[in-house]
Amino acid sequence: MTRSFFRKLLTNLSSDDELDDVINAEADGESSRHRGNRQRRKFIRRDHIPGHERLFRDYFAENPVYLSNLFRRRFRMSRALFLHILNGVEAYEPYFVQRRDNAGRLGLSSMQKITAALRMLAYGVTGDFIDEYIRIGESAAMESLKTFCKTIVTVFSDEYLRLLVVGEQRGFPGMLGSIDCMH
Repeated sequence: MTRSFFRKLLTNLSSDDELDDVINAEADGESSRHRGNRQRRKFIRRDHIPGHERLFRDYFAENPVYLSNLFRRRFRMSRALFLHILNGVEAYEPYFVQRRDNAGRLGLSSMQKITAALRMLAYGVTGDFIDEYIRIGESAAMESLKTFCKTIVTVFSDEYLRLLVVGEQRGFPGMLGSIDCMH
C-alpha cells in the first residue's frame, strides 16, 4: 500500500484536492480490508464564528435585525425565556460551554447548539437542515439535541411540574405539553 501511494503521489498529483482523494481512497482500501466497507465522512470546515456572529446579530444584539415578534414566531418562545434556558443549561452542562479545540480554534457557541436543538424540536427537521444558517454539522446537531433534552429534564423538571400544577388549578389541563405554552 505504501509503495503504490507514494508512486501515485509523485507521478499523478497536481493539486491538494487530488492528494485528499488519493489519501481517502488508500484509507478506504485499507479500512475495507480491516473493518468492512465503511466510507469515511468528508470533513467540512463550517466557520463557526461567523455563524455565531450572524445568529447573535440577527436575534440577540442590542438592536437585532429581527424584532421580538419574529423571534417569538421562529423560536416559539420569547427571547427572555430562551436566554433563561440558555443560562440554565450552560450552567449545568459543560457540553454547552464554548471552548477551544487542540488547535486553539473556538468551537460552537452555546447559542448555536441550543438554537439547533430547539429548531429541530420545534420544526421537526433533521440535523443537516439547519447547517447552512447556524453552521453546525449534522452529528454535532444531533449530539446537541440529545444533550439538550437530557439537560432540560434535569434542570427544569421541578419548574415544569410546578407550572403544570398551576395550569391545572387555573383550568388548563395539559396546556404545557408543548414548548409554545412555556412562556
